[in-house]
Amino acid sequence: MIVALWIVGSILAIFALTVLRGAPYVPSRSQDIEKAFDDLYRLQDSDMLVDIGSGDGKVCLAAARRGARAIGFEINPMLVLLSRWRARRQPRVTFRLADFWHTELPRETTIVYTFGDGRDIQRMADWVQTQATRLQKPIYFLSYAFGISDRTLVTRNASYFLYEIQPSLQQSKP
Repeated sequence: MIVALWIVGSILAIFALTVLRGAPYVPSRSQDIEKAFDDLYRLQDSDMLVDIGSGDGKVCLAAARRGARAIGFEINPMLVLLSRWRARRQPRVTFRLADFWHTELPRETTIVYTFGDGRDIQRMADWVQTQATRLQKPIYFLSYAFGISDRTLVTRNASYFLYEIQPSLQQSKP
C-alpha cells in the first residue's frame, strides 16, 4: 500500500511540476484536430509538424496519418512514455523529452502546433519567430483555443487560429 501511494504521489508530483514550467496537460479534442487539418492547414507528405507540449501525442499521430512527419516536444516524462508507446508503429513520428524553450526547430519544420495557455501564447509565437528567423523561412503557427493579438491571422475556425510567422529582417553588419 505504501509503495502504491508513493508511485501515485510521484506521478502527481511530475504532473504538478510540469504545470509550473508550462501549461497543464489538457488533451486536444480529436474532432477539432481533424477539422483543423481539413479546413485550416492541409498537411502534405512534405510537411513536418512540431507539437510544442505534445502531451499524449494525439496531434503528432493525426499529422502522420495525413502523411506528414511529426515531432513532439514534451517535458512530462510520463506523457513522453505514453506518446512513444502510442507511436510505436508509426515511423514518421518521434517524441522528445525536452523543454522546447531550450531547443531549436528542425530545418524541415513547416508548421508548429500548440495548445498553450493565455499566459504563454505570445511568448510561444515570439519563440517561433526566433526560429523562423534562424531558419530564414516562414513557419505556420497553429494555436488551439488562444489567439495572438499582435499577429496577422491567416484564418481560423471555432477552435483554432492559424498564423504565418515570417522571419525577421536581419540587420546587415556595417
